[in-house]
Amino acid sequence: MAEAVFEAVAASLERCGVAPSSIDALATASAKSDEAGIVTTARQLGVPLICVPENEMKLTASRAATTSTRVFALMGVPSVAETAALAAAGPSSRLLAPRLATPTVTCAIAVSEAT
Repeated sequence: MAEAVFEAVAASLERCGVAPSSIDALATASAKSDEAGIVTTARQLGVPLICVPENEMKLTASRAATTSTRVFALMGVPSVAETAALAAAGPSSRLLAPRLATPTVTCAIAVSEAT
């Protein structure tokens, strides 16, 4: 699973024109904090893993670009990947692109617009 997560992150970064060396963190929902693929990928990239509580993800829901009805029913947010990325990047963050979804992994890239 770690390989699938790493490949999804790499593909998302490439799609957004972001160098892997320029990322500051990997983020996920707190509920996924112990998923080996996510933990291993953060370690491989040499960045901290930010585990975002559901209530913080909900605060960014209006800025998500996509919606999964299944995820909304389970988590109360339109996209775990997008809302976790937005929450981790801060209140003035924005998505660089809609999430990238593979059969097993979903990834989104957000940047902080803080000045």
